[in-house]
Amino acid sequence: PGDRVSAVPGRLSIVTLGLYGVYWAYKSHEEIKRHTGDGVGGVVGAVLYVFVGIVTLFLLPLEIKKMYEADGQTSPVGPATAFWILLFGVPWYVKCQSALNHYWASKGAPAAV
Repeated sequence: PGDRVSAVPGRLSIVTLGLYGVYWAYKSHEEIKRHTGDGVGGVVGAVLYVFVGIVTLFLLPLEIKKMYEADGQTSPVGPATAFWILLFGVPWYVKCQSALNHYWASKGAPAAV
């Protein structure tokens, strides 16, 4: 199961002037690619996050959704999740990280720190 990066990526990204956000995007995309064999992977995910971050808002929830569906589960996020932050300011990081934590927990990973 996934390595389960921090459950508070938004705050850590602010404190590290955005560097943790790049790491978080890398790890999230890389774990999905490693687990499913599908998706853009860590390097491309991090590059997209840095240069066209808006793509990440839609792409990561889509990859999470596909991972859930391939496992026969209903995903709590999808591409429409991006609109939550764009329209309402809802913490996108929190929704995506929560979905990843729930998925990895269903695979036996230890609780996120």
